Amino acid sequence: MLDSCDDNHTISAFTSKLTPAADICVGLVILSVVLVSVLGNGLVLLVCYRRRKKMASSELLCVNLAVVDFLSCICLYPLSILSSFNHAWLGDHTTCVYYGLGCYIFGLCGMFTIAAISVARYLKTCYGVAYAVWLERANIGIACVAMWFVATVWSSLPLIGWGEYVPEPYGLSCTVAWRGYYTSTKDAIYVICSFAIFTLIPVVLIAVSQYKILYNMSRFSDLLSARGIQNNLRHAERRLSMMFFCISLGFVIAWAPYAIVSFLYIFKKEHRYMAPAGFVFPALFAKSSHVYNPFIYFYFNKTFKQELLILWPKLKGTRVGAHMDLLAPYPIHIQLQERDCIQKRRLALSQDRTRSKNVVKTPLSGSNRVRGRPGLVAWGSTSRNGPIFLDNKPANDLPDSI
Repeated sequence: MLDSCDDNHTISAFTSKLTPAADICVGLVILSVVLVSVLGNGLVLLVCYRRRKKMASSELLCVNLAVVDFLSCICLYPLSILSSFNHAWLGDHTTCVYYGLGCYIFGLCGMFTIAAISVARYLKTCYGVAYAVWLERANIGIACVAMWFVATVWSSLPLIGWGEYVPEPYGLSCTVAWRGYYTSTKDAIYVICSFAIFTLIPVVLIAVSQYKILYNMSRFSDLLSARGIQNNLRHAERRLSMMFFCISLGFVIAWAPYAIVSFLYIFKKEHRYMAPAGFVFPALFAKSSHVYNPFIYFYFNKTFKQELLILWPKLKGTRVGAHMDLLAPYPIHIQLQERDCIQKRRLALSQDRTRSKNVVKTPLSGSNRVRGRPGLVAWGSTSRNGPIFLDNKPANDLPDSI
């Protein structure tokens, strides 16, 4: 009898609590997120690979964030899409643990990367050379490895009894058992640390760093403007700061509804706070964090835009000659215009030579003739004995400047 009750509980936990139409809509939304994210972050990784020798050390953090978004959509979300179309979670407990573990690893790593980007930009903008040694390429690489290590270790603790991975209330996703706060002391410590250390502290670091960056950039800009100094570096730094600000703000906004709902789910025991629809929208909104970063790079980063414009014809598989206007030093239409101007210039020169030939053939008398050849008076001549004469050359060989 107990086994039968457990089986029914398991079946109900992994069965969708939404309508079939809602399940299909959820699957289509996640599919759209996967397609856009794979295309956008794949292009980011490809562009970064092409200019890997020219990359700044801080750009490694953007590469790490693109890897997180790309792997999330490749390794995890197809399972959620198929489960939505199936109206029930596929694979039961085994795939639930796999999905929950992977999502938590990538989520923590993304949060750590955004916090590291904010702190790195804060040190570079506010202190400059004083902390330049900490922003070298080797140190940034070590920081990325440390992020993955800490995220993997902390996410693996539920596998050994500290916490648990269970289905979401709507049945088509899996996450940490936030309700484990009431089950045991270990689970309560895991849930509290997850929110305090691995969520609240990174968010505070992001918010404080971005505020300091924007404040110092505004103060520096006002100082230069008051002195009448126009600095191109100021404009470039402002665009770069705004790019990282948008990345950080977008990540926090995307994950904030899910974090708030999960936090309320911990402390509210009434079933009315556990409505399945109340978890679907925050979960889908959190997945949007994988989509917008490539668009932010394309809008704010001119180097990324130029590399992408050069790379795009090759990805389409077209001939290089059809896109020479992107690769050649001068566009084709400009070359045609120059060729037309040269032809018109040659025609005008030939007409001038014809006129000069007719003028030279006018007979001159006395000392203005040398060996039977007509001479030309030099401009600005002051000689009393007569004009300066040309040597014995044909009239057709006169220089164009005369």
